[in-house]
Formats: sequence, C-alpha cells, structure tokens
Amino acid sequence: MQLHQRFIQTAKKFSLRIAVYDKATMTDFTYSKMLIASFILKEYIGKIRGKYIGVLLPTGAGAMLTILGTLMKGKIPVMINYSTGAMDNCRYAREKCQFKTIITSKKLLEKLNLEPIDHMIYIEDILAKVRLKDKLKAALLSKLPFALLKNLVHHGSLEEISVILFTSGSEKEPKAVQLSHKNILHNVNAFPNMIQLDENDVYAAILPLFHVFGLTVDFWLPALTGASMLTYPNPLEYKTVCDYIREYKVTFIAATPAFFYGYLQKSSPGDFASVRIAIAGADKLPEKVFDGFMKKHNLTVYEGYGTTETSPVISTTYPGSHKHGSIGRPIPNTQVRILDIHTDKILGPNQEGKILVKGDLVMEGYLHDLEQTSLRIRNGWYDTGDIGLIDDDGFLFHRGRLKRFVKVGGEMVSLVLVEDLLSQLLPENVICCVVDVPNPVKGADVVAAVANGNFDMNKVLKQLKKELPAIAVPRQFYVIDDIPMMASGKVNFREVEKIVREKSSNGK
Repeated sequence: MQLHQRFIQTAKKFSLRIAVYDKATMTDFTYSKMLIASFILKEYIGKIRGKYIGVLLPTGAGAMLTILGTLMKGKIPVMINYSTGAMDNCRYAREKCQFKTIITSKKLLEKLNLEPIDHMIYIEDILAKVRLKDKLKAALLSKLPFALLKNLVHHGSLEEISVILFTSGSEKEPKAVQLSHKNILHNVNAFPNMIQLDENDVYAAILPLFHVFGLTVDFWLPALTGASMLTYPNPLEYKTVCDYIREYKVTFIAATPAFFYGYLQKSSPGDFASVRIAIAGADKLPEKVFDGFMKKHNLTVYEGYGTTETSPVISTTYPGSHKHGSIGRPIPNTQVRILDIHTDKILGPNQEGKILVKGDLVMEGYLHDLEQTSLRIRNGWYDTGDIGLIDDDGFLFHRGRLKRFVKVGGEMVSLVLVEDLLSQLLPENVICCVVDVPNPVKGADVVAAVANGNFDMNKVLKQLKKELPAIAVPRQFYVIDDIPMMASGKVNFREVEKIVREKSSNGK
C-alpha cells in the first residue's frame, strides 16, 4: 500500500485518537478529522492542472493535509523551503519541476513579510470555500470500511514518486530529489523494529516538512503508527518548544544538534522528563550537547545519520544499541560499505573511506538530472559523499563530507575535525565554521569563521597547535556577526566560504 492508503488504514483504526495538536492554530485534530479534511482537500487539489503541486507551508495540520490530499489525487507534492529566499526557492522549484500552482498560507507570508507571486493559492481560502455538502460527503465517505476507501483514492505501485525535496544547497545548487512511497516506507517500517514506538507516543513535530528529516520522522512515522504529533512551526523558539514538551508529555523528539543546544540552554529541569527517545541528526552532535542533556535532564541524546537521498535515515544509535561517538549500526534492510576514496576498493573494519548505501531507502533519482543521478547511484549503491568507517562491532563512524576535506601542501585535512576541536575550545556562545581559501603555493589554507571575537585567540591557537598538524591549524580567524545557517540548523558552508574568500581577497 502507498503512504496515503496506509494513513487511511491508521486513521480508521485510531479514529478518536488525537493525531495533531496544532499549536499554530491552537486546534486539535483527531485521526477521523484528519481523514475527512484530507478527502475535502483531495477534491479541491484534483481541479488543479498538472502532476506537481508546490507546497509552501509551515509544519502543522495544514501542510500534512495538503500532502495527503495531493497524494490521494495521484499528484506529487513539491516541498519548498520558506526559511531563506522563499520566493527564489518557489521560482527555482517551478522551473526545475515545470509546474505553476503553489499552496501556501496568508499567515506564513505575512509573518515572513513576503509578497505573493502568481499562481499561489492560500490554504485559508481553500478551506473558506468548503461547502456544507462537501463536509457531509467527506464525513460519510470516511465511515466506509477501509477495504472500500483505499480504492476511492489513487492507488499505484510503491515505486511511484511520493514527494520532491530539494537538497540543502549548502555546498552547491539544490537538486530535486525524487523519493518514492517505497523509499519512505523503508524508513517508517524499520523504526518500530529497532525502537518501541506505537500509538501511545507523542512526537514533538517541530522540524520543517520541506526537510526530509521532518517529513519522514515527524510526519509519516507517527501518522502511520497512530501516534500523536505536537506541531509547532518554529523550532527556534526554544523556550516555547520546551514548555510544550513538558505540557504535552512528549515521548519522542528528533532535532538537529543546533536545536538541541537551544533547548538545553532554555529548558528547565523536568521539561524532558517524559521523553523516552531523543535523536539528533543532520549534523554531528557536539560533546557539550550530549553531556549537557545527561547532566540537566538525565537523557541520552542518540545520534542518527542520513541524507535527503536516503529518505533519510541510514543508521542510528538507540536504547540497547549505543556506542558513544558512533552514528549507529545501519537500520534494518540497509547495506553499508566503505570504499577507498582513490581506488574504490571495498575496505574492511576500521578502515576509513567513502560511505556507500544500498536498499529500498535509496531515492529514485534526481529529477531531470540523469548525469548527477548516474554519478551518485551505481548498481544500486548510493555514494553519500561522506567519509567514515565501520568498526568490528558493525557501528558506523562519520568523519565528515568528502567535500569538507581539503588538500593542503599535498596532505588531506578534515575541516570537520578542525571544527570539532575549535568548537570545544571556544566559549559556548561562539558558533564557528572552518573553511578553506585558495593558496597559490600550498593549494589551500585552512581558515576559521567565528560568530564573535570575544575569546583569547592566541590561547585557542596555542591549544590547536598542540592537537593538530601545522597544516591543519587555521591561518586566519574571520569574525562574521551572523554566520549564515540553513533551516535545518546546519551552517551554510557555501555562503560562509563566499564571505571568507571575499574577505581574504580584500585582505580584511
């Protein structure tokens, strides 16, 4: 069964259970109400021309229902990033996927102070046009047995595309990732086999749904297990999120390390008392965040690893399968191998190389980009572009992006390793990012960008020189008041690199 059919099955089984506590609208939605509303949206979306529907909506019931209604009509949602450059992202998505209509929200555009562009439809207007007879028809339909209902919506193969998502663009132009129903179901089906998750759980659904981490782990996973989702559109409002976690007795939270750090700073003891599972992903979990949660909340923040192209989770640590510093063993029905970065020879345990992944989690390909697809997927194996190793116990360790290694004087330097050491030496409130700038003699220089200069630079450099080879020690520190960040909480390396290289060439 496809994702939306699985949702109908779950909604029929847990009809009276709260599916979404939507804190943006202060409205609770039972599974029955979600089912009825998705049927109503299905009819409206069916009148829109074309295969693709743009979705520019914050995390909440509205975005979830739009995704469901779109799939029920056999169309494909294109999830658009609204956090930075929203209108540019809309135009880019349209051009890449060749569609016009974008479903958005008046409130979102007002909050972001954005002017709408042509062919935008407001979800508030869609709902305002719903007639009583439409509601009654959808309500009556929802009462039908599942065996009949599943045939009243679009049904096709699991290989059909279920969503278009865009890569972060932190290193190059975003690519349009095509994830099938099979891809996302691979992740959804794997989790309950590792971690005890069921309809009694309450998820903190705070990640944006245009990010695969949010879409799979904060929406499809709870929605297909009958759990409740506490949705809040802004994960950066740390204190508010912590208050809701306490109030709604959240049991599961997935977030980026940057968000976890914010929650650690703004939370009070007891806020995370109900949380059974906390998993960090999308970036490396710093020691100070892991230790901080243990000390303040007696809570282990587990660490997972994934990519947009793998729907997303490849591996994760979890209760009963945790090794500190590792990103866990591969999830069920997932193969991982390590290849030599120069020869592509398969490496054995504890040998560092490129991380490749195989299984139903691997995307169908990049839309309208056969060249990039063929470069990244060969014989079913997806090249993550990351460097890591697998130890004797089968645990995967991540060493950084291959693109975040740089050749200095003929030697490979890991910018991630330098960044980790620097982060530990800097005050807690200082964000740092390590990049490289061209050097005509050595090929490149390692430099550091920091969010403020309130620290003893000489002392930090002295310590770095003790722990790093000379070629890896940053040659220069550049102060950038606001280090550019992605919506996921990751540093936007591409933008930082631009700023630093410009400062370097100007001699600043």
